[in-house]
Amino acid sequence: MARTNPHRPFTPDPEQGALAPEVSGNDINGLGETAFRRPRMVYWAPDPGDIPHGPLQHYFYRQSAKEPDFATRRAARQAVLDAPLPPLADTAAIRAPADWTAALVQFVDSGACDLTGVAEMNPDWVFEGHEITQSRVIMIGVAHDYDAIATAPKPSAGLEVMTQYTRAAQAAKTIAGWLRLQGWQAEPLTGPMTGALAMIPPALACGFGELGKHGSIINPDLGASFRLSAVLTDAPFAPTPAQDHGIDGFCQNCRICQDACPPEALLAEKQTVRGARKWYVDFDKCLPFFNQTHGCAICIAECPWSRPGIGPNLAAKLARKRERDATG
Repeated sequence: MARTNPHRPFTPDPEQGALAPEVSGNDINGLGETAFRRPRMVYWAPDPGDIPHGPLQHYFYRQSAKEPDFATRRAARQAVLDAPLPPLADTAAIRAPADWTAALVQFVDSGACDLTGVAEMNPDWVFEGHEITQSRVIMIGVAHDYDAIATAPKPSAGLEVMTQYTRAAQAAKTIAGWLRLQGWQAEPLTGPMTGALAMIPPALACGFGELGKHGSIINPDLGASFRLSAVLTDAPFAPTPAQDHGIDGFCQNCRICQDACPPEALLAEKQTVRGARKWYVDFDKCLPFFNQTHGCAICIAECPWSRPGIGPNLAAKLARKRERDATG
């Protein structure tokens, strides 16, 4: 039986509803399409005038303007984005691919980020209208403070999201700067604005976790409570492998995030999206609540994997189950 949800029923603000475009965000995302195509930008456009949902993005900005701290956090992130990268060294450092990848641990050890991984670039991950020429993508994960994100959908949770996007941007620029000082071109990428790269697919490919029912990656240690950034480079990093912890099967039988979602945007079954069967969040249902609550994040906070100390125990339990199943 579904749990009682204190945020239901949800009624969208009529002002926001009047801004909705005729085209469905689900159609832009490719819901129901059986053939593969590259992703299209649906939200978080650098220029909102470029997308049908641009007026709704401006509505989000007006909502966040009601909380002065949002402007402060946004300015802090912009300062990170505007900071120059160091000059490119004249001579490129030479290392074995495995040594390049192993060197990324320094950024986790220093606290710059909480996860790193490497994927070989796949053009399928590139948004329509963009091109990526680099051969490697370094993925970066930064964890939320659980007590802060658990206040969702209060503005304090949205502020925590902005804080971690700033940290993710700083980590991407730090790693890109490190590579440039060793003579390798490197381009940092960060959210929430849509760039050339869809970040979830390479994060899955490099071993960050598995896609959850709520549409976010679930990592066995951090749960769904982290943000992504990336660095594009041709430095010959060894890719890190994808991981299967049994999380996908867990989500099949769990409905905690589904019950917690105020606009009922999370679905009980996987959907076909641009030729792939996967978990999908109904964009048209999610966005109004997301916009009115400075970013929501309820599903991330409610996910059992996100609670401190729970994820590793769940992963160990699932691993023991797999061993029992394998041995009969």
